[in-house]
Amino acid sequence: MVNEYVREVIARRIAGDIVMSDNCGAALKRWRETFKATQVEVARAMGITPSVIVDYEKNRRLPGVRFLRRFVDALFHIDSERGWPVTRQLAKMFNLNLGAIIDARDLSTPLTIDDLITAVEGVVVSSHISRTEFYGYTVIDSIGAIVTLSGDQFWQLMGLTSNRALIFTKVTTGRSPMIAIRVAPIKPAVVVLHGPKKVDPMAIRLADKEGIPLILSLKQDISELVAALRGIKASAL
Repeated sequence: MVNEYVREVIARRIAGDIVMSDNCGAALKRWRETFKATQVEVARAMGITPSVIVDYEKNRRLPGVRFLRRFVDALFHIDSERGWPVTRQLAKMFNLNLGAIIDARDLSTPLTIDDLITAVEGVVVSSHISRTEFYGYTVIDSIGAIVTLSGDQFWQLMGLTSNRALIFTKVTTGRSPMIAIRVAPIKPAVVVLHGPKKVDPMAIRLADKEGIPLILSLKQDISELVAALRGIKASAL
């Protein structure tokens, strides 16, 4: 299974490549062939006739946002039925880490810390609390990050903007994530810890020193946490 974060990043790359291409039809065809899909397969997945795909690939029609979303979704649908071979290969090419990032979103409409606290059933454990809005979040498997992320891959956690929440799961005390943030060249707007029953005082001191609100999530499991975050995204947009 390929998570939504990976699919979203690859979808943006595909759509951006098509939109910026001098020949949109050729770009559509190239991506269809990259996914080893026929015009008939893509058309079936999109619920249209193959002749429509032909028209787009011959530049008789220009793709809009709605078409591009359906087109990329069709490619993913076809690839998923085959076990995600192309998507996994693209993830490696784009240097996307499959083991550390559980979910990530970049939002056009900002969220507030109050939104975040409500969604994650959070308790503020640092003395610093800000009402600053932020424009995205990343949910991180802390164990996966330790095992698989290199130093220069920290940028992956920040998405398109550093003005975001970093949400660390599978955390024991919270010290390691805050040490990593302390030495990182860029800082998040807010940090959430999921897992510990008690937060290490050192983690709290580091959060205060960096001026970053530190929140302890009381959500029962990670799936509930991710679902709640997607919920506030939907309401914000």
